[in-house]
Amino acid sequence: MSSPAVAGRHLLLYKQTKTNSERFLPATAGFGMTKSIFTVLEVYDDDASRSASMNMAIDEALLESATVPLLRLYRWGHAALSFGYFGKFADVEARGKERELVRRWTGGGIVLHGDDLTYSVVIPAGDLAFAYSTMSIYEKVHEALRETLGATGQHAELASVAAVYDRRSNVIPSEVEESLTIPDIARDVSTPLDMTRALTERRYNQNACFANPVRADVLVNGQKVAGAAQRRTRAGLLQQGSIQRVDLAEDFAGRFAAQLASTCHYRQLNGAVIEHANQIAAQKYGSEMWLRRR
Repeated sequence: MSSPAVAGRHLLLYKQTKTNSERFLPATAGFGMTKSIFTVLEVYDDDASRSASMNMAIDEALLESATVPLLRLYRWGHAALSFGYFGKFADVEARGKERELVRRWTGGGIVLHGDDLTYSVVIPAGDLAFAYSTMSIYEKVHEALRETLGATGQHAELASVAAVYDRRSNVIPSEVEESLTIPDIARDVSTPLDMTRALTERRYNQNACFANPVRADVLVNGQKVAGAAQRRTRAGLLQQGSIQRVDLAEDFAGRFAAQLASTCHYRQLNGAVIEHANQIAAQKYGSEMWLRRR
């Protein structure tokens, strides 16, 4: 895998206000014509080097505390591997010698991190966008990503293929190992399903993560460059995605955010979120019990 030029550390397209805590830009400054999914979006361009467990914990802490939709963009200062909530630890255990392992709260399969740009979209339950279907949210976010890549000269498109799903059981088949995909939805057990059960991509390829696109994944020149997985709870929806194997413009982060929302506010993670995330990481994502739960 070649190392893509990831987005710059600053959202260059935002104009500076009197404080460093917030920057904003309407999403009409010459970007694509796609209708924004959000009216207002908080953007966290998180360039700190964090452990895999902490990255997962921050996303969960943001989901618990968000009052408006938000986008978090982050990178990896080391080699890591994340695998979906339903995945089996035995499938990734051997890779722990070379990569930090973490089980995600969202569904999906194995994703290698290190060269990628990772994003998280959080939609609180009180936001109008939360009423959209799971697939609709997935498509809208990836359409914004497609527009962003297209505006910088990449030949990007959304995959139109439909995966083969297993609707017979709530149990994810043991043979599944795939890149982050929309059908792999993890839900809080206390939340009623608007789909009768978890759906999962059946086309298994143990040695080629990010190999098989499913509906609404982002392709560049026919190659999958972005996929995602979700979790819906009573608090809201979390979509975690990875962008890799594609060169990103220096101002990619700002362009992507502006495609998602009419108005974007750039913020920094505050101490309360970090403190809560540290607790979640210690109790959950960093624990052997969580890592080996299946």
